[in-house]
Amino acid sequence: MYHGRTTGKGPPTQIYQQPPRLLIVHITLPSWADICSNLCEALQNFFSLACSLMGPSRMSLLSLYMVQNQHECILPFVQVKGNFARLQACISELRMVQREGCFRPQGTSLQLAVEDGLQQFKQYSRHMTTGTVLSYTSLEITVLTSQAGKEVVKQLEEGLKDTDLGRVRRLQVVEITKEALWCMDSASPAEEPSSDESSILGTDIDFQTVDNDIVSMEIFFKAWLHNSGTDQEHIHLLLPSSSFSNISRGTDNPMCLKCDLQERFLSPSLLPGTADGSLRMDDPKGDFSTLCQMASQSSACRYKLRVIKALKSTGICESVTYGLPFILRPTSCWQLDWDELETNQQHFHALCHSLLKREWLLLAKGEAPSQGHSLREPASTFYVIVPSRSPTLLVKAVATRELMLPNSFPLLPEDLPDDSLKTVESVLDGLELEPIYNPLQIWSHLYSHLSSTFAKPQGRLHPTWENRALRKAGQLQMNRVRATVAPLPMTPAPNRAPKMQAANKASSEAFQPSRKEEEEVEEYPSEP
Repeated sequence: MYHGRTTGKGPPTQIYQQPPRLLIVHITLPSWADICSNLCEALQNFFSLACSLMGPSRMSLLSLYMVQNQHECILPFVQVKGNFARLQACISELRMVQREGCFRPQGTSLQLAVEDGLQQFKQYSRHMTTGTVLSYTSLEITVLTSQAGKEVVKQLEEGLKDTDLGRVRRLQVVEITKEALWCMDSASPAEEPSSDESSILGTDIDFQTVDNDIVSMEIFFKAWLHNSGTDQEHIHLLLPSSSFSNISRGTDNPMCLKCDLQERFLSPSLLPGTADGSLRMDDPKGDFSTLCQMASQSSACRYKLRVIKALKSTGICESVTYGLPFILRPTSCWQLDWDELETNQQHFHALCHSLLKREWLLLAKGEAPSQGHSLREPASTFYVIVPSRSPTLLVKAVATRELMLPNSFPLLPEDLPDDSLKTVESVLDGLELEPIYNPLQIWSHLYSHLSSTFAKPQGRLHPTWENRALRKAGQLQMNRVRATVAPLPMTPAPNRAPKMQAANKASSEAFQPSRKEEEEVEEYPSEP
């Protein structure tokens, strides 16, 4: 199984780089009736977001299969950005799949879907335009199922034991549980799955469970927007050696913690038409996007955060922080040996624990990689580092003297008119009081807004994407988009062998599109 280790020389890993993904929706009755609406709504919301994000593309290629009594490719590999109409059409097809009745599933359908998708990816890679460099040469496969996930894992382990999975970066089975998440009390739902929910079963097949509700499924898909590269660490956090003389090798060398960056939330400025999208409040030097660009440099020029002093946890005013916060985690870079990874993680955890115990924050100075000899000293950005009870550090850019504007903050008068106090207190008493702010319980209708911003395809469309999704139960769609590779052969009945051979011959010419297919491609253009 491939785990992201590349030996070839290529461009430096970008912070937003993502592997190509193959999503397999395993449909079983009668449970499909319970999860169909939630899954389709979550996919619709996620793709409206992923296709709208400006800046570097966070998702590269995506292919979608559905498996019932046989496997079926409803979307060959396409770029996610610029293809919202095609993705929406696939979601419409999923909505139209029968939810009642029964069919006889074939035990090898999932295995064939994995093999077919892998074959399609290999052929896509070989037939890329000359001179095009694929960011990733391996594929990440996710199987969504409502069956017992561990049984599906065993089924895939047995079926794929003789399959070459050298191009598979990760194979994951996700069981959608029947219990809905009725109450969302956690303000940080995107935590790493527990050991009971995510484990390695026998082979390198990951297993995870997701609740059958829209929010939980959205959170699962949004994890695809995070950087998943492990080719290098992103940032070095440097602490004064005098404070750590017992674990530092030299008195002059600072202690270095190697960390990975992660966003806390998406910047509204990356989305078109949002209320504050034009304000660009997170643009000042030192925000997450700037650090992402810094972090994509070669390992010899790592961006550094050098700690210069400690602060009391109550010693920082929120009004002097700016930009989007970001999260530091211990790095998972595969190029470090296991001992260094373990030591780095232990020191990181010890730092979080010690800061919480002392009720301290850290003030750090950002140090960009050197850009050669220059007589001018570059302007510095400073950050405040906040510990948490999870093994993470929250980092916020903080203002310096040059940026501060004069403000007057006189003390409140002690004597206020009683009628004013009673009036205001009466208003406040009428408000509902919550112990914490949970962003999962607040929504701004952003998904529907983003979906409406995508213009429908213009020109001659017959049939329309909506009509393509409408089909009679059990009837194959005659004009579905053709996959880019030949499907895997299936064992035909004796009296159907000639017909199957002819079908396979026709499918093998998929890379030589007819004039009609070329017209279909023109009807549904993607972003260049």
